[in-house]
Amino acid sequence: MTPDQIQTLFTRPDGSFLCARWGRPIVPVIFGTDDATLSTVKGAIEAVVLLAGHRMAETDPELGANLMVFFFRDWAELPQVPKLDRMIPGLADLCTRLEAQGANRYRTFRFDEAGAIKAVFLFLRMDDHLAQMPAQDLALAQGAEAMLSFADGAFSQISPLARTESGGVILHPDLALVIRAAYDPVLPAVAADPGHALRLMARMLPPDDAAG
Repeated sequence: MTPDQIQTLFTRPDGSFLCARWGRPIVPVIFGTDDATLSTVKGAIEAVVLLAGHRMAETDPELGANLMVFFFRDWAELPQVPKLDRMIPGLADLCTRLEAQGANRYRTFRFDEAGAIKAVFLFLRMDDHLAQMPAQDLALAQGAEAMLSFADGAFSQISPLARTESGGVILHPDLALVIRAAYDPVLPAVAADPGHALRLMARMLPPDDAAG
């Protein structure tokens, strides 16, 4: 990927740039699915966390769980979830807007005092399109999108997933490189300077190319 392509992944509609990674271990919790799918989703999330070189934990001392994934059939279901409106201000209005847009997914971040990610909420309305996706593929894509503060529309230029020659599905190699680079401990957990894209690209290149 070019620096401009990387920069676009983290550029908001207002033109601001924000690349933030998790500042704490990830503790996922999944709602609205059966035990078999639950295991698949957690396994996919764990694979992405491992790729990044980050950590998972059994509990978050402040939040209990900090990566919350909701599977449901209708946006009208979410405002009925107890206490969810406390975590997502304006939840009812948000769901009304998403329903009007015909949206089938929504992702929102919470950040700590330093600006690093401390929580992510993933909402997946299982319409015909998402229902046809294997749970492993869907979870892999959503797990990847939750690892960094990707901007809305970031994945219009790159799909989170790619198909191998044998027909299998993997995380897109370029996206995997971006995630791994962003979790390099040498880099800051939060960057608001678009020039950060150059630092990410340098860590995505093979050693010989980076040196050159």
